[in-house]
Amino acid sequence: MLRRVAPIVLTLVVVVVGIFALAAGPRTPPPRPSADFVVLVGVAGLRWDDVDPQRTPTLWQMARGGSIGSLSVRSAYRPTCPLDGWLTLGAGSFAGWTGGQRDGTCPPTEVRVDKPDRIGANLPEQESVVVHNQDRLPWGTVPGALSESVRCSVAVGPGAAVAAARPFGRVDRYEPTLPADPAGLLGSCVLSIVDLGTVAGTDPAERAAAARDADAQLARVLAARPPNSLVIVAGVADTEQPSRLHVAVADGPGWDNGWLTSPTTGRRGYLQLIDLAPTALTALGRPMPDRAFLGRPAESVGGRPDDLAAAIAEPADADREAAAQREVAGGFFILLAGVQVALAVAVLPLLRRARRHAGPYGPKPVSRRVVAVVELLLVAAALAMPAALLAEAVPWWRNTYPALTFAGLTAALLAAATLLVRLAPGYRSTLGPLGAVAGLTMLAVGLDVVTGARLQLNGVIGYSALEGGRYAGLGTVGLGVFIAAALLTAGWLAQRVRREWRPTVMVLIGGAAVVVVGSPYLGADSIGAIALTAGVSVAAAISTGGWLTMTRLAWAGMAGLAVMIGFAVVDLGRPPGERGSLGRFLAALGDGTGGLTVQRSSASSFQTLVNSPLTVLALVGALLVWFALLQPWGGLRRLFGIYPAIRAAMAGTGVAVGIGGVLGAVALDVAGAAAAVVVPMAALSALRVLDHAADRTRPATDRPQDAGPSDAGPADADRSGAAPAGGAGASHEPRRDRGRVVRSSAEVATG
Repeated sequence: MLRRVAPIVLTLVVVVVGIFALAAGPRTPPPRPSADFVVLVGVAGLRWDDVDPQRTPTLWQMARGGSIGSLSVRSAYRPTCPLDGWLTLGAGSFAGWTGGQRDGTCPPTEVRVDKPDRIGANLPEQESVVVHNQDRLPWGTVPGALSESVRCSVAVGPGAAVAAARPFGRVDRYEPTLPADPAGLLGSCVLSIVDLGTVAGTDPAERAAAARDADAQLARVLAARPPNSLVIVAGVADTEQPSRLHVAVADGPGWDNGWLTSPTTGRRGYLQLIDLAPTALTALGRPMPDRAFLGRPAESVGGRPDDLAAAIAEPADADREAAAQREVAGGFFILLAGVQVALAVAVLPLLRRARRHAGPYGPKPVSRRVVAVVELLLVAAALAMPAALLAEAVPWWRNTYPALTFAGLTAALLAAATLLVRLAPGYRSTLGPLGAVAGLTMLAVGLDVVTGARLQLNGVIGYSALEGGRYAGLGTVGLGVFIAAALLTAGWLAQRVRREWRPTVMVLIGGAAVVVVGSPYLGADSIGAIALTAGVSVAAAISTGGWLTMTRLAWAGMAGLAVMIGFAVVDLGRPPGERGSLGRFLAALGDGTGGLTVQRSSASSFQTLVNSPLTVLALVGALLVWFALLQPWGGLRRLFGIYPAIRAAMAGTGVAVGIGGVLGAVALDVAGAAAAVVVPMAALSALRVLDHAADRTRPATDRPQDAGPSDAGPADADRSGAAPAGGAGASHEPRRDRGRVVRSSAEVATG
């Protein structure tokens, strides 16, 4: 009775832990109005390396007293061209100008601004732009939502007119250029948007001249700013491919000497272009529009260095790191996929000949040296992800040749980690390499997440601030690697204890992993926590024996669903600005806009599926497992029969990454990242267990029949049909009993 009830109780524990981890979010007080006027100043293309005391003294002084940050200018298109950026600024959501981009470049597009009177202006193309964003783009963006939320707005320059135009095309007050004395104009409405031109090109002299001109105009704006006003300067767009991080400075009451951040980034010193519209409305004390912005109000937080030069150096360095990451990441994953495919092909003949025959006849076994080399290569392949993560601790992107520097640094770390596994005390045992690799990987990813995920931001196996998808917590690749490492570690530890304690070990390790993944203070991945809850439930249910049946899979799915429902109830009870992705999606379903989210998720999944090298890793790993390792000669069935906790860990990993990929709209990326760790270790363990398949050992008699052996020996006798026997690291000397050879109990169990 207790054995039947225990998995249910432990699963409920995982569900409670998952809901607690997701619900324990930070409670922030509602923002208060801080200004009577807001002036949004845009300079397309302005980056932090364009700012210094000589070229841009006004902006430098403004940054000294205000708050600064790196601005991600993601819009509906890549790259974000100036008109796309201005339109996104005024919409508070991802928007794009009609016509889009051609070949990834920004075409020279002029916006038509009619001025029928001396006060305002009209944009004749605004109606088609609104239709384009509402019907053809998947975000349901409303251009002009910012200006519609205030009674009156001012626009200076054509870019500002695009941002300030109401949905029907009217600009309340408009001037094509900044007046000599703009005080009257800026004080006529609570919201002013000013276009100070563009800083473009790669020539340093041209960029310096454009930045100097924009700074001179900014000095006139600051001199004429209304009293009790908030002034925000932003590099609102890219001017060429590839995308970069841009300038963001806020100066006004409550924005003194700090870092800019927002709930959409959750990272100090980072905010998005879509955050500027809700920031302006919040500062003015105005309500948000009926169709909520995708952006969230920015805020100022402390921790900035007192030295302004050192403070500005941080976002400038982040821009260089993000640019280098984009250049290196693609090559790294392609190389990793190629190496893992080559290893999968190389392992096939070894698996065929790995089982040593006890008699004098049979095929000649593969050389021990060859097998040892292949095993080390499998260990290195499984450790490639954590090695690349740790390489981010060294600023390789500052080198003249960043790709070569990253490659050399990763290779050195990979060699050191592989040597550490090779010298580990239990390396020669069947599960020794698996336990060491899983433990090191979980430690590397887990420590990074616990300490703020600094190595993942703009990291090669992390996420880029330029993409605008994630800025803090656990990324897609990190999630797959961490799920695999945590469950394999739990399985390795569970295999070392008595059978009745294995589900408890699985729940303890898995529950801690759920907290790390789902906590808003740590991994901040609610979808990953839900998926991992289902995986842990599966692993706990079959860790004592048995296979993954439909009943157990349904039970695990119910556990994940329980966590999702519990978190949804908590999330929907929060204010709209504090809700997570699940709460926002359910709210969108309630107001009839959920179809847009589904459409975005479907499009994102398809693009990821066809473009990501991790798809190759997932598919090749699945093919190797199904057509080789799970065959009678492949060794994985024997491994699963002898070590049921390892089988449970791998089954739980499959369930978790499958759910995570579907719910997270990342196709096979999570599965591919997990396969990069699991498949090499599964192949290595299969080689080890096949190598000992014909061993003759004396059955153990000095411990209970159901006692759990260490990883040096096979599993105990349980309902899966496995029995205690000598595995790798045990005595393999045959014994005679009345003239016959006694087979090992593991061989009896597995046939």
